[in-house]
Amino acid sequence: MHRLLDKISITVSDTVYLKDPETSDLGRRIVAGAIVLLDEIGLEQFTFRKLAQQIGSTEASIYRYFENKHKLLLYLVMWYWGWMEYRLVFQLANVDSADDRLRRAIRLLTEEVVEDSSFSHINEAKLSRIVVAESLKAYLTRDVDTDNQSGAFAYYKQLVERVAEIVRELNPDFAYPHMLVTTIVEGGHVQRHFAEHLPRLTNVGEGEDSVVSFFTDLAFKTLR
Repeated sequence: MHRLLDKISITVSDTVYLKDPETSDLGRRIVAGAIVLLDEIGLEQFTFRKLAQQIGSTEASIYRYFENKHKLLLYLVMWYWGWMEYRLVFQLANVDSADDRLRRAIRLLTEEVVEDSSFSHINEAKLSRIVVAESLKAYLTRDVDTDNQSGAFAYYKQLVERVAEIVRELNPDFAYPHMLVTTIVEGGHVQRHFAEHLPRLTNVGEGEDSVVSFFTDLAFKTLR
């Protein structure tokens, strides 16, 4: 899979940036530094001034790429969903059983992410933690309709549709495939966050990934 991923590039909607960060060394440094800093201090404490200090550049240089930190967060979250969609396509290739494909999809969407060396300037494990902690702040805004109309959420919607197709294959009469898939995705994020910070609000089992197990059980019991 790594060799295949080496040959792909993830293109985020140009509406979320002023200059494509993938087109320059500085742009890639901005993205890499933002991931490190957001993982360390969170969106509320994050500023372009701190990012400039992190990467040894200037605020003005960062503003040439991103209008504000919301747009930068959108870029990171959408890059993540583009990467996840590619991973999903590869993991489900040549798997005939819809049951097995759904199980693999749920695991991919809910398991802890490890770093993937295919993208040298992206630490996917740290980016995943940012998505878990911060991604709702990309959607729950007054500008969400404008962002949506500009294509900012295309990868996320494509990913959800791919898994929803499997749900419909297993149970054509099920009326809520997209709702089920987004519940698994966002619910998985919440349970990961609870497990790390508020463990009395979730269940952590010994010797298993409780989040993966729970949402797999939830999906199949719902569909049957």
